[in-house]
Amino acid sequence: MSRLEIILSATLTLSAIFNIAIFVYARSAIVRLLSVSEELGDLQQMVDSFAKHLKTLYELEMYYGDQTLENLLNHAVSFNEQLETFEYIYELTEEEADIVDHDEEEEIAEGTQ
Repeated sequence: MSRLEIILSATLTLSAIFNIAIFVYARSAIVRLLSVSEELGDLQQMVDSFAKHLKTLYELEMYYGDQTLENLLNHAVSFNEQLETFEYIYELTEEEADIVDHDEEEEIAEGTQ
């Protein structure tokens, strides 16, 4: 083998190793991002549910006008609005779930025909 062939082979090997490492890293980063996205979406749903429940409780005649509940309700609504700023993150998994649900519906429709 000539010196040029050795250099090209070494460069090719290093390039292949580097590309594989980048692929593995990118894949693990995407998996972590999707996991965080899913958890953030769940948190958003829980906070939204909590705020709705608190609003229902506050509107009861027994508690209507209670300053502590009103402040707690305002805090829950504010927290919910703050979480909505991260909507672009948790929509990643919602869009993916919608695609999977749509595919499953199509398979069911095809199976009934």
